[in-house]
Amino acid sequence: MTQQASQGDPAETGPRPIVPYLRLPDENGGDAYLVGKKCPECGAIYLDSRIGCAKCSFVGDLPEVRLGTEGSLHTWTIVHMSRPGVPVPFVAGIVDMKDGISVPANIEGVEPDPAKLKFGMPLRLVTDKAFTDAQGRDVIRYAFRPAG
Repeated sequence: MTQQASQGDPAETGPRPIVPYLRLPDENGGDAYLVGKKCPECGAIYLDSRIGCAKCSFVGDLPEVRLGTEGSLHTWTIVHMSRPGVPVPFVAGIVDMKDGISVPANIEGVEPDPAKLKFGMPLRLVTDKAFTDAQGRDVIRYAFRPAG
């Protein structure tokens, strides 16, 4: 059975993350961050929900862990065609986090030009508003930008 949130509950009226593994700052502030699921047996980290570990075959709850906000560009592509309303070209990439997990993300703050993108370049997590949902709530997305 689920409980209904009160009208003033920020979880129901404030911004919401676009993916379940993005955590937004609470009323005390702080920075947004990504979370993973970490195997208590072998330490493998996964971005999505799991009921077990693919690396060591552990079965059970994988506790949530906060991931860092820095990583490096593992691979990338320049996207020239997308759905209507999405400006192109843009850079989509895979970011290797310092925690040992790889995260898919848009890469911003760099021209979509192969000469401007470098494998291994240091990146930092950023967030911004993607759109407003049907309930009038801001939906927050994440991306990565060059660090420094």
